[in-house]
Amino acid sequence: MMRLDKLLCEMNLGTRSQVKEQIKKGRVTVNGNTAQRPEQKTDPENDRICVDGKPISYIQYVYYMLHKPAGCVSATEDGRHATVLDYIKDEPRRQELFPVGRLDLDTEGLLLMTNDGELAHRLLSPAHHVPKTYYAKVKGQVTGQDVEEFSKGLDIGEKKLTKPAELTILQSGEISEILVIITEGRFHQIKRMFACVGKEVIYLKRIRMGSLQLDENLAPGEYRPLTEEEVLELQKAK
Repeated sequence: MMRLDKLLCEMNLGTRSQVKEQIKKGRVTVNGNTAQRPEQKTDPENDRICVDGKPISYIQYVYYMLHKPAGCVSATEDGRHATVLDYIKDEPRRQELFPVGRLDLDTEGLLLMTNDGELAHRLLSPAHHVPKTYYAKVKGQVTGQDVEEFSKGLDIGEKKLTKPAELTILQSGEISEILVIITEGRFHQIKRMFACVGKEVIYLKRIRMGSLQLDENLAPGEYRPLTEEEVLELQKAK
């Protein structure tokens, strides 16, 4: 059960004071009866709630695509740095949100923010091998030998080699540009993989996670809700 005014706020129908005013003016009905009190308990799944005669459907889960900027942490609280939650402004359910996975402090790019724990688990579980694509600038000339080494898995100082990764060279030179696809998320994994082949990552950006691709219209620090199609594609992850 949920307070009526809280439910209306979560459905973006106004601030708490605005929805209280709507209720006071008799504009809100619950199961055909005019609501009398903002604190009235409602069942979001089964009660028929209308505002000005229009039905309101309760949405349990919300999903946002954030272009994480460098310099903020992939957490909801931190005593030293800005967090990804600091960039989600004016959303009534922002306190429910958490990031699906992590990006390093100096890494930017795609980060999914949601309150859907089951989906987050599926996307992050090693058993599901959800691919994640990164664009990087690397100090040093990336070669075909590096591509082969990545495809075999690398020893980054842990008990097991990394899983095979797909490395694509976009430009090779003193500063190389590459794409790399990995299916796991070890600590500083891409940086450590390039260190294994004698190179240094100087810029890193995640551009894709599973079916979800970073919206090129989002500047660092900007976000938007996922489209219904994007959510449905993510939910297909097995």
